[in-house]
Amino acid sequence: MKANMRSNTYLLVVFLMSLLASCRQASSYFDAVRATSLRAPAYPLVTIDPYTSAWSFADRLNEDHIRHWTGKEFPLSGFVWVDDKPYRFMGLGAPSVDADVPVAAVQESAGVLPTQTYYTFVCGPVRLKIVFTAPLLMDDLQRMSTPVNYLSYQVESLDQGTHHIRIGLTAGLGWARNTGEQEMDIYKELKNGFTYLKTGTKAQPVLEKKGDDVRIDWGYFYLAAASDPYVTMETKIGSNDAALFYQHDLGPVATFARGRVMIGYDDLYAIQYFQDNRMAYWKQNGQVTIYDAFERAWTDYDSVMQRCRAFDEQMMKEAEAAGGSHYAELCALAYRQAVAAHKLVTDKEGNLLFLSKENFSNGSIGTVDITYPSAPLFLLYNPDLLKGMLTPIFYFSESGKWNKPFAAHDVGTYPLANGQTYGGDMPVEECGNMLILTTAIALREGCADYAKAHWEVLTTWAKYLVKEGLDPENQLCTDDFAGHFAHNANLSIKAILGIAGYGKLAEMTGDAKTAASYRKIAEEMARKWVGMADDGDHYRLTFDQPGTWSQKYNLVWDELLGLHIFPREVAQTEVGYYLTRQQTYGLPLDSRKTYTKSDWIVWTACLATDSTRFGAFIAPLYRYANETTTRMPLSDWHETTDGKSVGFRARSVVGGYFMKMLKERLQ
Repeated sequence: MKANMRSNTYLLVVFLMSLLASCRQASSYFDAVRATSLRAPAYPLVTIDPYTSAWSFADRLNEDHIRHWTGKEFPLSGFVWVDDKPYRFMGLGAPSVDADVPVAAVQESAGVLPTQTYYTFVCGPVRLKIVFTAPLLMDDLQRMSTPVNYLSYQVESLDQGTHHIRIGLTAGLGWARNTGEQEMDIYKELKNGFTYLKTGTKAQPVLEKKGDDVRIDWGYFYLAAASDPYVTMETKIGSNDAALFYQHDLGPVATFARGRVMIGYDDLYAIQYFQDNRMAYWKQNGQVTIYDAFERAWTDYDSVMQRCRAFDEQMMKEAEAAGGSHYAELCALAYRQAVAAHKLVTDKEGNLLFLSKENFSNGSIGTVDITYPSAPLFLLYNPDLLKGMLTPIFYFSESGKWNKPFAAHDVGTYPLANGQTYGGDMPVEECGNMLILTTAIALREGCADYAKAHWEVLTTWAKYLVKEGLDPENQLCTDDFAGHFAHNANLSIKAILGIAGYGKLAEMTGDAKTAASYRKIAEEMARKWVGMADDGDHYRLTFDQPGTWSQKYNLVWDELLGLHIFPREVAQTEVGYYLTRQQTYGLPLDSRKTYTKSDWIVWTACLATDSTRFGAFIAPLYRYANETTTRMPLSDWHETTDGKSVGFRARSVVGGYFMKMLKERLQ
């Protein structure tokens, strides 16, 4: 009898401990691994790809509509009923049910980590915690490319009383159309124990639109959850528009209760690649359906949330060690923006294609001078993705579709990758970019196999730089915001390092003769550069204009790739001079204007040899992100005097913020 009692007591204790551990684990999902203080210019909520991308442009989640990165409304509203009293915690408007007008929940906090955004609200006697999770984990391409995000919620009683709680979400049809006049279909589907609400245009013009300020109008937007007697999911037809409505009755809550809903998008076909319509990577050429994806995402929820937490914690720890807490928070804000500005597909041979969209610029797809600044993030976490960014440019030349002796600027206008559509070429710029990044891949992987597969075209580009790179003629480059100009000293650095990189690649392939030849050429060009660019206490913007200056951010690769072509004092002279030119919100790009590019600021900061001077560049950049009055996903082109955006938003180039982390990792 006593033995049985002891056995039963033991089992009860084990059960209670297991339950407590489960509760603690679940509760931990709703508390960020670390607090962040950055007030984001916009908060990432749903980040899947350039089309399915939703943000809060406001300090508080419930003081403005949820918006696509372009600024168009992506209607998504959230409500909680506490003892039948409605509170609005997200978006604007009224719930689809209940005649009572909701009051705004009181937002206590908001924070952004690499894969998750956290909000906390007080709703009368209840605290509500919301977590938006985008599992953009680059060590798992199937998961990273799956177009499903989580919205998780937890309610806690604050007064030790029991309160009846309901959670509701209303999603508008704007998620699946480009303009408001397009006719829509809405559906409710029950499949394999799951309930789906979905919407899409009647016309379904698959891959018929291209451009910049364009939203997807083919495929289907979804709200999805496991079927549950306490969950109501239905479509609502209103006087102005229809909506998808989700409600979870959590019942009487004395301590806490929680739940989740999934948000996703099936684009059917994602990219047209040289006239061939390609499905997104996660579909595995049609073997995986959107319903498979939702079921797996629901089943794997706990493990995915744990992986996201672990990644967020590790990334923040590494970023802080590399550049301080403010640097870490900037990287956290940049992470989802950079990854979700791409689409992952494969070509017919199964090669990865990771295609960027040049957001709020000209809508180009696979732009080389977008790839170049964003590269540090992908070199850091998965070089295969950087290969997927370079491969379309290599193919364009190697197929004979592009027959110029330098690299193309792009392969089309998103989502149609059928060949360059940009009006001008950037010969030195793009050749240098491709050679430097191919060298970086080889050093990151410890072998030059990827370079060997493209050796003929790399050789063509290296020869072009030898001929044209030291003193570039009047041609387009990535920093032409204030007009085109010849004799660009920073562009010359890129050419010289591209040539040196080619020599490094030759060395790694065992071709010592070619390696020595190209290194000698690069060293001789660097010696000439120093004399041509010298302007006393700094180096010039252009060789022919004394009294000018510019950020020589391209120099960062000299040390990073172990090339050591330029005298070390060049970078240190520049850093000292830059610190005398800083404005309230950062270091100007060059002496012509007061605006800047924030990605280049971080690269320039990496030229500093000590943490104090690195931090001196990061502090005004953090101030810009924290104080700018231009509310939009992080703009990489802003005024250093007042912190306002000049142009661009939601672009992948903020992946360049990870240059300091990459430098620390490689060293």
